[in-house]
Amino acid sequence: MPSGVLLGSLLLLVIGSGGCSKEASNVAAGDSAPLNVAAPLAAGTPAPNVTFALSSGEQVSLASLRGKPVVIYFYPKDDTPGCTIEAQEIRDLYEQLKQTGATVIGVSTDAADSHRAFAEKHGLPFLLASDEGGALATAFGVPLKNGRVARVSFVVGPDGRIKRTFAQVTPKGHAAELLAAIKS
Repeated sequence: MPSGVLLGSLLLLVIGSGGCSKEASNVAAGDSAPLNVAAPLAAGTPAPNVTFALSSGEQVSLASLRGKPVVIYFYPKDDTPGCTIEAQEIRDLYEQLKQTGATVIGVSTDAADSHRAFAEKHGLPFLLASDEGGALATAFGVPLKNGRVARVSFVVGPDGRIKRTFAQVTPKGHAAELLAAIKS
């Protein structure tokens, strides 16, 4: 995809954790597996100046998207039940999200080839980024467990500040929540 098309597209950032069940996939209290003890960035906080490695092989910096809203959604794992529901709902509302001027980036710790297969299989029109080392998750304060991120989403305003944080995400219905947050 030409880079001009990328910057004009809705960019969806998704970063994931362990597996993707149909329920919210945040780390439960008392879970014995090791995880980073992060707190997702709060509304009003400046978004970190990060660069996303897209499944297309291109890179895009969050700073280059300033002036328009950006949806960044972290999800645990490509092509699992909950993550697929969430991605398909975002796909189904993509045109409405795009009409707001938003860029949407989905991010998980899966590799680029996994993202490409996931996007092709489900007809995902938005961008997917790989965070194999967890640096993006860490920058946004998204918990990591066993190398996978928790399901957390952010709406970044045109001013580069976090407008809304969704720290407890249920896949079904989340795309409508994102759209409402952008429009608010």
